[in-house]
Amino acid sequence: MAHKEIGAYHEDDIRLARFAKALGHPARIAILRQLANMNCCFCGDIVEELPLAQATVSQHLKELKVSGLIQGNIEPPKVRYCIDPENWKKAKEMMSAFFNLNPSAL
Repeated sequence: MAHKEIGAYHEDDIRLARFAKALGHPARIAILRQLANMNCCFCGDIVEELPLAQATVSQHLKELKVSGLIQGNIEPPKVRYCIDPENWKKAKEMMSAFFNLNPSAL
């Protein structure tokens, strides 16, 4: 089977896949839980709570930011991270709609 270019897919399917990819690692789930509980925090705050190196946490934060689930606001010399409420709501709606599909239609 030949690979199709990503442009061949519906924009909403691409966006849902980005959200799902971001949620596809337990460390990122833990980071999102921490951000939800703390509202906003710095990378160092997350490193203190998780058994991961700072560089690893930074990579996970980057993936979450690329997906749009979180945003980072620069407060020199640090970046303050928090959940992006608009994209969080959109991800919730899209996931719910996807999992409410009729399985016999798949």
